[in-house]
Amino acid sequence: MGLKVSFESGKKVQSQGLFQKAEKVIPGGISANIKYFPPHPIVMEKASGSKLFDVDGEEYIDYSLCYGALITGHGHERITSATTKYMESIGTAIFGTPHKLEITMAEKLIELYPGIDMVRYTNSGLEATLFAIRLAIAYTGRGRIGKFEGHYHGGYNEVLVSVNPNEQEAGEAGNPSAVPESKGIPEDKLNQTIILPFNDLKATEQLLRKHAHELAAVILEPVQGGFIPAEPEFLEGLRKITKELGILLIFDEVKTGFRVHLGGAQSVYNITPDLTALGKVLGGGFPVGAIGGRRDIMMLSAPNAGSDVFSVDGKSHKKNDVVFHSGTYNGHPIVLSAGLETIQLLEEDNTMGQLFMQTNKLRKQLEELYASYDIPMQTIGMGSIFNIVLSSNPIRNYRDMWQADNKLREAIDRELLDLGVFLKPLNRYSMSTVHDNIDIRKTVDAHEKAIRRLYY
Repeated sequence: MGLKVSFESGKKVQSQGLFQKAEKVIPGGISANIKYFPPHPIVMEKASGSKLFDVDGEEYIDYSLCYGALITGHGHERITSATTKYMESIGTAIFGTPHKLEITMAEKLIELYPGIDMVRYTNSGLEATLFAIRLAIAYTGRGRIGKFEGHYHGGYNEVLVSVNPNEQEAGEAGNPSAVPESKGIPEDKLNQTIILPFNDLKATEQLLRKHAHELAAVILEPVQGGFIPAEPEFLEGLRKITKELGILLIFDEVKTGFRVHLGGAQSVYNITPDLTALGKVLGGGFPVGAIGGRRDIMMLSAPNAGSDVFSVDGKSHKKNDVVFHSGTYNGHPIVLSAGLETIQLLEEDNTMGQLFMQTNKLRKQLEELYASYDIPMQTIGMGSIFNIVLSSNPIRNYRDMWQADNKLREAIDRELLDLGVFLKPLNRYSMSTVHDNIDIRKTVDAHEKAIRRLYY
């Protein structure tokens, strides 16, 4: 069983050449490490609807969708029109001042998300989770946070820990070790984070009670990695314990926001977190983030006459009483116009129901295909996102993925790239409102061809 030679040398000549050129001026030839996969990533030229087209002229059905951000597909006519017309109407790309859409979007998020009373904008989901943690520390006066093994909240020091640890370093299942995922993380930042076991309420409770006096918050993805759902009893218990111990509960809904429900996973589980981080779909294809939560917590960031950190007269005596949060592009008007049009599209008719139906159709047909070849496989996910796991055993957390046949999955994914289905190997599938029955049929057919190439 081997990889297709064609991906490495045949059809991707232009991609390979451009990557080699990029390596000379960009470290590693890539602008974000997550976009890399060997021997080189595929360089894209254009996109439309559910399709990507690379520089070598090859067409792909896209299930990455910018890692889930493009829920309406590439270049949706209404989003393109809304943003273009709005920019023309305001006469600029950005004001650098407050504007009306900041209020409109905040009102919409408050309407949709049970855990949001007030909103602040950022430029990415990473910034949203970072600000949530700062707010939690300020509110509680405690200096440490808890995060779950296998959960990703962005590439900064406090949370770039135990995202993908190996079996040798991970430690005990009920008391995971804090394993850094990057060079350059100071020891004190590593010690700031307590690693918790996902979907294990008993062990999590023991750790929370042990460290309650120093924990400001617990942050988690309610659907780990966008595809392993929290068990309802686990989230219910976690909410109860954190509330009892005065630990803030932060839902990182960057992946799940609008993809599992218009009101996020918190609406599916009927759990109200103290703070919520959003991103991806919220921007309609543009960079965006937002943090929302309880009014008393959010108001810690409200500025006043004596809290300007950039005051030149040195009289900002109240600045230490305010949680600083700023950003030149926060609440960018063009981004919010794209996001509002995206939300409006999702709210119409049975758009979300149809999207979930198409997702489930693809999942069901893929499971039936793999079963027909006696390959242990299950699709795991929620709403419009899922992953393919080559294992028949229950998958409840990060460690359960160790028993899956990830080598075979990666080999299949590489074959799929050669067969016109785009997904970074081993990544999750994100569906869009424009993936149709023809896309589904071609995708299932491509999977069968990939299996036959590898086995026969």
